[in-house]
Amino acid sequence: QVQVVDSGGGVVQAGGSLRLSCTASGLSSDDFSMGWFRQPPGKAREGVTCITRTGETTYYIDSLKDRFTVSRDNANNTLYLQMDSLKPEDTAMYYCATDRLPCTMWSYFAYWGQGTEVTVSS
Repeated sequence: QVQVVDSGGGVVQAGGSLRLSCTASGLSSDDFSMGWFRQPPGKAREGVTCITRTGETTYYIDSLKDRFTVSRDNANNTLYLQMDSLKPEDTAMYYCATDRLPCTMWSYFAYWGQGTEVTVSS
């Protein structure tokens, strides 16, 4: 079965950086989208970014484009999220997810990681 394992979260001071990683296994096809999503405390889950196998990238929150960079290693089914200049409002549980669906349908992705917690202190 499909397994998604995300990692790399932690506690960092404002202005610091973190790099999240996600590895997906058990997929029957290599044509799948992978993305990062987050859920701040007490708020709904929101899309951060998503990337197709061919590298087409979507950032769901425009203001993150300058600070967050998504990349993908297709050979290893691994997804990364480089987060720089972190702010307290970036504090959230970050989830990796994947599916054969396009990035526009991220809320319907079937396969999710367990989440990795990011805390940014002021």
